Amino acid sequence: MEGVDHLAHERSKAQFDVDQMKVVWVGSRHALQVSDRIARLVASDPVLRKDNRTMMTRKELFKNTLRKAAHGWKRINELRLSGVSPSGRSCFVDLLLFSLLLLSLLLLFLYFSISFFICFNNANYATIVTEEEASWFRHYVDQPAYTDLHWGMFVPFIKGSGTEEQQKKWLPLAYKLQIIGCYAQTELGHGSNVQGLETTATFDPKTDEFVLNSPTLTSSKWWPGGLGKAATHAVAFARLITDGKDHGVNGFIVQLRSLDDHLPLPGITVGDIGMKFGNGAYNSMDNGVLRFDNVRIPRDQMLMRVAQVTREGKYVQSNVPRQLLYGTMVFVRQTIVADASTALSRAVCIATRYSAVRRQFGSENGGVETQVIDYKTQQSRLFPLLASAYAFRFVGEWLKWLYTDVTQKLQANDFSTLPEVHACTAGLKSLTTSATADAIEECRKLCGGHGYLSNSGLPELFAVYVPACTYEGDNVVLLLQVARFLMKTVSQLPSGKKPVGTTSYMGRAEHLIQCRCNVQKVEDWLKPSVILEAFEARAIRMSIACAQDLSKFSNQEEGFAELSSNLAEAAVAHCQLIVVSKFIEKLQQDIPGKGVKEQLQNLCNIYALYIIHKNLGDFLSTGSITAKQGSLANDQLRSLYSKLRPNAIALVDAFNYTDHYLGSVLGRYDGNVYPNLYAEAWKDPLNESVVPDGYREYIQPLLKNQLRNARL
Repeated sequence: MEGVDHLAHERSKAQFDVDQMKVVWVGSRHALQVSDRIARLVASDPVLRKDNRTMMTRKELFKNTLRKAAHGWKRINELRLSGVSPSGRSCFVDLLLFSLLLLSLLLLFLYFSISFFICFNNANYATIVTEEEASWFRHYVDQPAYTDLHWGMFVPFIKGSGTEEQQKKWLPLAYKLQIIGCYAQTELGHGSNVQGLETTATFDPKTDEFVLNSPTLTSSKWWPGGLGKAATHAVAFARLITDGKDHGVNGFIVQLRSLDDHLPLPGITVGDIGMKFGNGAYNSMDNGVLRFDNVRIPRDQMLMRVAQVTREGKYVQSNVPRQLLYGTMVFVRQTIVADASTALSRAVCIATRYSAVRRQFGSENGGVETQVIDYKTQQSRLFPLLASAYAFRFVGEWLKWLYTDVTQKLQANDFSTLPEVHACTAGLKSLTTSATADAIEECRKLCGGHGYLSNSGLPELFAVYVPACTYEGDNVVLLLQVARFLMKTVSQLPSGKKPVGTTSYMGRAEHLIQCRCNVQKVEDWLKPSVILEAFEARAIRMSIACAQDLSKFSNQEEGFAELSSNLAEAAVAHCQLIVVSKFIEKLQQDIPGKGVKEQLQNLCNIYALYIIHKNLGDFLSTGSITAKQGSLANDQLRSLYSKLRPNAIALVDAFNYTDHYLGSVLGRYDGNVYPNLYAEAWKDPLNESVVPDGYREYIQPLLKNQLRNARL
């Protein structure tokens, strides 16, 4: 029945202030008010509907995406005109679609992004304003589009790597969308190994131009979003060659298509790379292929903030430290971690609501069947994922602080914390995206057969999200980078060099190697200090064991290759410690609202004890806990599931997602699943006719045993 809240009984069980938890989740009362208003605005806009997306052909989907991007530009312009800038003038945020799709940041190797927002007044940019409304608007539209790369990569990279003169030339054009840009780095044969890129840019001193070529098939640019059909320009990466010398990879601004008729320019071969995984999903993005055949560009279209080529062809390094670009990397990775919590929370919200609606077995004499959410097997799979969503949210909050901190240090030419920050952000990107991708699929399974339907929202969510395990650094490669840093930190311990930041626990190596977990009864596992020490002991013992094994190899690189799986596991242990420690730190803050802090404490304990349960072999083999203590941890975990159960629906309500944003019949706020599943079935194009196309040609002859005479 429409209008009836089938989950009202579940909501009445909540033991905490749900509205206050919404504030905790989104970060502030102001952010909640703005995000809620924009979410409802997007949900009510018929142009921005999502429910038909998976039924469209690729061409229909892409054209629909173009329409939404144009409508979004117009709509945000209208929104800004209704507001007032700090100067009192109406304004229009230039980075319309900068929010990087908190759900689907599927931008390959998003190494650089700078957050800056300039408003327009009569086509002139001057006044800096908040991007908050525009960012939330793009977030809730929830559809990857070519504009993501323009605003999220092309514009920021010119701002970060271009000279003042280059910025003055290109940014006004980009801000007014008089050109559309993309970020052409990844190639068919090289992704993570950026230094292995094969595209060349050879300087011709006779004409003061660079000549770009794709010398091999594998040098074809492959994957850049927006490149396939929309972009007019690209920041393209190529090997800079002057006078026969290779100076490594540099960025160049290259025009790809005519601004008059959109046809590729001479020497440019460009197109879309084809359908990606899933229906709808990331197929709304025109990921492209690009080849250069003696394409000439002026010398001043090399991005020259860090290095230049003179008129005479001399390669010159500037006095701008390359390390300044690391601040942007931290920003990008903290955004990706925040995206992980968002994507995971969406999947968990769907699975939790449906688990409360769905009933199976457990009845006698025709009585009411048991809610699926009441089965312990369901709780043990679902509730840790709910806890993980909150855990990733809070570590993402901490990364925002880290970004501010490292930016201030870089501006003061203090590069001392960069190695630790690089390792921390790389590891957390890897950990959270891998866990989230796995969790979305687990949520689909938790919804049984109906989870396989596109209108459950879970298949498309998975298809959109899973590339996060690859872009901005392959997750295994990133873990090995973390491992290298951990091995270096361990090697410096005897010298007395004090580890910093997230590795500061290694400064207590002697204690952590010798300490024994003092858990004696199940309640001891509720003590934050006990949990933290167990994770610290496990992490440092795994790192030291790897370092000791590495020392047995005369060739360190050979040892690193041989022990890479062990090293990756040590890196995961370190990163899980970071997530647990930041959740515990969050609980040390003042958190208002009836029962809110208590629920967060339960979630923190569930996350930590679940990690112990899933990685019990590590904890036991390192001697961090005993088998008996591991058993007690499992006992406590079951008890925590029982505590969470009455609050489960309210905890996912705290995400404050509209039905439009969730895009799931199973995850409807009102729980009215079955009538809507039935209604959705009849909307499928296959049901437009009672008798299917092809009946007379193929089914009827078969039924009448006349197939031999049918024209196939």
